[in-house]
Amino acid sequence: MGLEYMDKEPKEVRRLIREGVIQSPTTGMCGGYAQGNLVILPEELAWDFLLFCQRNPKACPLLEVSDAGSRSFPLTARGSDITKDIPRYRVYEYGVCTGEYTHVSDLFEEYEKTRGKLVSFLIGCSFSFETALLEAGIPVRQIEEGVNVPMFHTNIPCTPAGVFSGNMVVSMRPIPHRQVSEAVAITASMPRVHGAPVHIGYPEVLGIKEISKPDFGDPVTIYDGEVPVFWPCGVTPQAAVMNSKPPFVITHSPGYMFITDLKNAELKN
Repeated sequence: MGLEYMDKEPKEVRRLIREGVIQSPTTGMCGGYAQGNLVILPEELAWDFLLFCQRNPKACPLLEVSDAGSRSFPLTARGSDITKDIPRYRVYEYGVCTGEYTHVSDLFEEYEKTRGKLVSFLIGCSFSFETALLEAGIPVRQIEEGVNVPMFHTNIPCTPAGVFSGNMVVSMRPIPHRQVSEAVAITASMPRVHGAPVHIGYPEVLGIKEISKPDFGDPVTIYDGEVPVFWPCGVTPQAAVMNSKPPFVITHSPGYMFITDLKNAELKN
């Protein structure tokens, strides 16, 4: 999954996604370039959501916010179309996921014609630091196994803001014991894509009952001599959406990210 697109330029991969050629999770694609989580919501909720991101920077590190009504992220991906450049989207209405789509341009246009403008938020993604882990010889299991990264609800509360509240979601990668400290140091240098782990080992401390049954994504193999390491995840806003139940929100489907033109090196410290 994604490896055949590891050396492709982001603009080219976005084009292939827009044309429907790529429909898989984006882990491993465009090595060295940052990926992001997407949240599109009504303009009247944008201030509350901005505050939620600012108060929870580890789980929701902002990369860009669109102008109201805009369908592009011009600072991080010139020429992009927010409604078509992600392989799979989700739509939530009053906290319930009402569908998954390969593009949401029609829904975006219909909402703006009848109900008001939308504002889009791009939030840093932990896929962005996976290239650095691989370059250091640290395995990234979901890339090896060609599946989506496992993600879990936790008992870690986020700081509420306006209508938005909820608990943190984390992504998990099994890391060999001898490489855990190196993985922590590498990811800690990239706070704009979640930074250092929030927890190492003992998933039950986070309220995770079965490590083999993620809430989002797919299970991965944990070998002897490896420890599960948990990073803040950009699916946290989706958990806040489900908890807070706003009338209409568009997000990426977990694991299906927006690929930017930003180099990962630009996001260090």
